Amino acid sequence: MMLQRAGWTALLAASSALAASAATSTFKTGVEEPSAPPMLGTPVVQGCFSSQGELKFDSIQTFNSKSKCAIDICLAKGKPVAGTMGANQCFCGDKYPPKAALVNDSNCNAGCSGFDKEACGGSFFWTIYNTGLTLAVKYSDNNALSSSVSSSTTSTPTSTTSTTAPATTTAAPEKKKSGGSNTGGIVAGVVVAVVVIAAIVGGVFFFLRRRRNREIEEEHRRNAAVNAFISGSKPPGSSGGYSVTDSRLDPVMAHRRISNGSIADNEDYSRRILRVTNA
Repeated sequence: MMLQRAGWTALLAASSALAASAATSTFKTGVEEPSAPPMLGTPVVQGCFSSQGELKFDSIQTFNSKSKCAIDICLAKGKPVAGTMGANQCFCGDKYPPKAALVNDSNCNAGCSGFDKEACGGSFFWTIYNTGLTLAVKYSDNNALSSSVSSSTTSTPTSTTSTTAPATTTAAPEKKKSGGSNTGGIVAGVVVAVVVIAAIVGGVFFFLRRRRNREIEEEHRRNAAVNAFISGSKPPGSSGGYSVTDSRLDPVMAHRRISNGSIADNEDYSRRILRVTNA
């Protein structure tokens, strides 16, 4: 009787231990799936990495999982590689991270936000998948290890809302184009200079032309006066002229055709001089 009671007690203890272990294994979250050779058409885990390599951040998923990131997002975009990090972040790319970044699976211990039994990376660790698009996928160079971890984690939010991380681009300030204004000023200055020079030349031309016309008119008046003087020396009776007579000539002798003597230059015949003679 005592032996039966001891047997039942041992059996109950073993059953309790098995149930506790089963319950513990059932509710354990964030377990990294062991890596395996890639297969076409099926997402396969390729390991836990400490760098994202050349993978680009795609989005934050409220219900993230291996199939959500690898199939619904990356494979749909034609990318052969997918990666999850921080439970809810999804990355896509064309190459695996560098082999030097491969670490122990225990570092990828963050349960996926859509299915927490699976591990979707960890804090600054990535669970990498082959999406099944192609088997020929290369690893990135070791140069990609420089700052990929800090740049990706600090620039992407960790909220559980399904939003796409905004791509912030800072537009470079445009340089002021000073060449156009300088050229415009030079052209304006040249035009003004040409207009001023043309005005000066035109003013000189009109001044010289007016002075020349004045000289021609003056010369014409002098010639007219000379012609009038010459035409006025014709004897009386000629057409259109006037006679010029010397007042010192004897009026009687002036009307004679034939001179009867020489004219004394010192005699003024215009005035009669009384002379006294002895008769």
